This record gives sequence, structure tokens and C-alpha cells, in this order.
Amino acid sequence: MLTSLQNAKVKDWKKLHKRKYRNQTGTFLVEGFHLFEEVMKSGWTVKELIIREETDIELPDDIPYTIVSRDVFAAVAETETPQGIAAVVAKEDYTFTPGSLTLMLDAVQDPGNIGTLIRTADAAGFDQVIVGTGSVDIFNDKVIRASQGSLFHLPVFTGDLGAYVNELKDQGVEIWASALENSVSFKELAVPEKAALVIGNEGSGISEELVEAADQQVYIPIYGQAESLNAAVAGAVLMYHLKS
Repeated sequence: MLTSLQNAKVKDWKKLHKRKYRNQTGTFLVEGFHLFEEVMKSGWTVKELIIREETDIELPDDIPYTIVSRDVFAAVAETETPQGIAAVVAKEDYTFTPGSLTLMLDAVQDPGNIGTLIRTADAAGFDQVIVGTGSVDIFNDKVIRASQGSLFHLPVFTGDLGAYVNELKDQGVEIWASALENSVSFKELAVPEKAALVIGNEGSGISEELVEAADQQVYIPIYGQAESLNAAVAGAVLMYHLKS
């Protein structure tokens, strides 16, 4: 059993808390039984398991694992009440193909919103999610947990949204930008055959370049006194409308 916090493996696991090291290694950490099961069901590659001592689990035959002390596991875990299992998982590479329904996130920085939007896109039957530059890392622990495993169910791409918009438009996909100014209520619009929905930054909205590139700017009517909707809630309303 591994008990030293100074062990090289422990230091490497802890480095996976940082985006830089996740990018360098092409791996990330997943915690808890549910998310580990979702990874396995989705066919992503688990490089190694980290098991806390006295955790009741049937250890796999085909995945390397290390039993660690409670102190070591607490140092590696990012949750407040860890369940005693964590996995080092390899990132998947997908080939981008413009689909019928795409969610695009422009500089969304709240990990809970990103994870919830990915989860909702999965539930609403979207083909893929594209997370733009300036957004929080999709392999951030809070994003993974908020997605509840949906991160492993549909392709999630990252990069410059402008380049993706051009490719989508070339394939006949209509771009909807969620915006308040110069926009039309989503209720007044017919649902296009192919659509990409852009949701913007929680504070500043969608960049001017993306708004100008959009085919349609849409808003969700506010009937009460609330100033606006949370980004994840607004995304959910519009995604389900586009699926109808």
C-alpha cells in the first residue's frame, strides 16, 4: 500500500489538478463510483485506478491499480467527501463532423454551467458540443462532476469558435446566437433543419464577432422581475426548442 505523500506517483496524480499538466499528459482524473462506471460504459481508456484502503470494490483484472492510504487519497481527491475510488483516464480524440444539432459555448467560465450544459446537450439529443477559447477546461473536476458522465457520451471539442462557425455554415447549419440586443424571441422562429446554438459568457455574453457571424440572434422572454437567466438554464430552454 502506498502511504507517502512524497511518492512520485502521488505527486503526478496531484499535478492532474492543473490544466497544464492534463494537457501535457493527455490524461485527467475522475472520482467516484458513478463517474468511473460512466467512463467504462463509454469505452474511454482508464490508465490506472487509485483505490483508498478498505474501500469495498471488486478490483478489475485488466486495469492497473494502486491501493493508497486515507491520507494519500485525501491529497489526490478534489471532492470534500471522496468515495475512495479515482481513475486516471486518457482523453479521447474525435473527428469533427457538422451534425444536425451543435451547442457552442463562448468563453463560459463557470465549471458548473459548462458541465450542466454538456449534460443538457446530451439529454436533448445534440450531436456535439464545442467549447470555445477562454472557457474553463472541460476536464476540470467540477465540470466532469456537473456533467454527470455526459462528457463521455457525446463528442466535446475545444478551440476557436469562429473557425467552427465557418465550417458549420458551409454545411448548411443555421447559427443561432443567444443575445439580448437586436434579437427575436425564440418562440417566433421556425426550427431550422440543422442548427448550432451559441451560448455566451455569463457576464459579457457572446463576442461581437460571433454575433455578427450568426444567422439569427434569439432571446428568451422574461415575464417576471429577474434581469436574466442563468447561462445553463437559457441553454436548456433553447436546446429543447431546437430539438422540437
